[in-house]
Amino acid sequence: MPGFEIFGEEEKKEILEVLDTGVLFRYEFPNERKGIYKVRSFEEKFAAYCGVKHGQAVTSGTAALKVAMAALGIGPGDEVITQGFTFVATWEAILDIGAIAVFAEVDETLNMDPADLAKKITPKTRLIVPVHMMGAAARIEEIKAIADKHGIPVLEDTAQAAGASLNGRRLGSFGACGTFSFDPVKTMTTGEGGMIITNDEKLWREMSEYHDHGHDHVPNPGGRGGEGRSFIGFNYRMMELQGAIGLAQLAKLDGIVAAQQKNKKAMKEIVAKIPGVTFRTILDEKGDNASFLAFFLPDKARAQAVKKALAENGAGAICFAENTWHYYPKWEHLLAGATLARSGWPFSEPGGKKRVVYDADVLPQSAAIMDRLLVYPVPVKLSDERLAQIGAAIDKAAAV
Repeated sequence: MPGFEIFGEEEKKEILEVLDTGVLFRYEFPNERKGIYKVRSFEEKFAAYCGVKHGQAVTSGTAALKVAMAALGIGPGDEVITQGFTFVATWEAILDIGAIAVFAEVDETLNMDPADLAKKITPKTRLIVPVHMMGAAARIEEIKAIADKHGIPVLEDTAQAAGASLNGRRLGSFGACGTFSFDPVKTMTTGEGGMIITNDEKLWREMSEYHDHGHDHVPNPGGRGGEGRSFIGFNYRMMELQGAIGLAQLAKLDGIVAAQQKNKKAMKEIVAKIPGVTFRTILDEKGDNASFLAFFLPDKARAQAVKKALAENGAGAICFAENTWHYYPKWEHLLAGATLARSGWPFSEPGGKKRVVYDADVLPQSAAIMDRLLVYPVPVKLSDERLAQIGAAIDKAAAV
């Protein structure tokens, strides 16, 4: 699944070019860096790969969400709709910028259900954040149509779906912007790091300036210009070493996806032997980055029995219904409104008035889906021995 499986000479070469200059900072030092701008090159090449005009590199996928929302003008008083099956970063960024996270159901794509999205829109809704979970597309065309009807921008959280597409169009390119994560377990990785892509030059410029303390970047697009500032910002800059690794990994991305698609197909053929098994709805098999194989059993009890048998035979599968990082009812700190702020912010206003209370039982459709779900991460490298081990475990699980 992650790009670190194929770290090699390409990454070393890119890193050494940076070290030879002695410049790790992405801006300034033109004489010392000898024309080497790894982060800027990574931004340009990643944007071109995704079929858009602009890329903005940042320190993480979480930072990408925050920077994008800041540029979109999101803040206190706003509601942002996302989904109840995602990594915590999605809603952490929403709350951190001062908005209220509203959670929609998922369907058997394991992504946002457009029908429930439509029900969750209110006059306070200012942004919709569908998440392309586990490498495969959300119903982004339907979601975008609903958003357009209400005049609400869409930010695609594409953290887990680098290299994926829908009907020939890269995920992340449908909305006002799309965000990506390059953390250690993502399809391509820079160790830490993230990217925002967009076709909107104004939005890109504002993201570029916001992520660099508000520095005026206008005289030198994508770089620092004078010392004017139009608004306050913060520091979410990617460093040159990350940009260097990103360039090497991006060059391998199509190969990573092809390997995962091959391995997923082999694993799926084995899992299909389990009586009653069905598979996640994939809207575009060719566009799936194939980083995960998700399958359903007829009911919760059967899913638990299969999970137990797989674990006992050395080929355990993930049960996301029990996962504390990705599933709404398991986010105990969100449900408790736990925060370090003495005022209770962002769950309470200064003075103690509650802004929002989250109920663990508000997504029954998602619960019914997640209770039946098991998932295998798909490696880039899959040995015959490991495939055989999975096969033997599946045979045992099929018999329980």
